[in-house]
Amino acid sequence: MFKFIFLILLLLVFVAPLRRFLFWLIVGRQIVKEQKKYQQPNTPVRPEGEIKVDYKPNRNDRPNESGGQYVDYEEVK
Repeated sequence: MFKFIFLILLLLVFVAPLRRFLFWLIVGRQIVKEQKKYQQPNTPVRPEGEIKVDYKPNRNDRPNESGGQYVDYEEVK
């Protein structure tokens, strides 16, 4: 009976830390790698005031502007 209780106590004492360590080995390393990858800046640092345009819209994408009629208006205050 004493051996049985002793075995259960040993399991309770060592299973939780062992499980935590195995989880870190399997999953924790991948999480650390992904965090390091996203913390590194992947775009070069530009000096202040420099402007960069990434997208220039295509003129053919605009709706047909020839339709409709232009109405001149006068602002009333």
